[in-house]
Amino acid sequence: MFATKVLRASAAAAHAERTPMIKFLGKRSVPTNIDHTPHVHPASPTKELPKDFTSSSTSFSSYRQQAQQHGPLGRSRPVDGSIGGHSGHSLGPVTPAKGEYFDRNELPARFHRTPIDLSEIDAIETGGATLVC
Repeated sequence: MFATKVLRASAAAAHAERTPMIKFLGKRSVPTNIDHTPHVHPASPTKELPKDFTSSSTSFSSYRQQAQQHGPLGRSRPVDGSIGGHSGHSLGPVTPAKGEYFDRNELPARFHRTPIDLSEIDAIETGGATLVC
């Protein structure tokens, strides 16, 4: 009846005597000299920093305004007619090209979803338990 208490007590005693397997080499310390100069990433395809990145007048924020990664990273609004340069209303009506459809219901009837019969719904909901052959 008290087997659980005995097991817990013995497990707690064993746990108290346990020593961790990980060994630390020494006290944590912060390095005194850290080199913050920019350097090329080892996986860089060009093996060189971007032009003018190493000059003293260039900061990361000014570099980021001109950088591109899947499009411009800057926060200024584009005015050259790219996405977001104009309102949706000014772009005109949106109509699909010939042979393109926006919704499955616009396709010919042979591509519509087939309606589910009530007996099929009942068979799915009950797991086939009410199915009579």
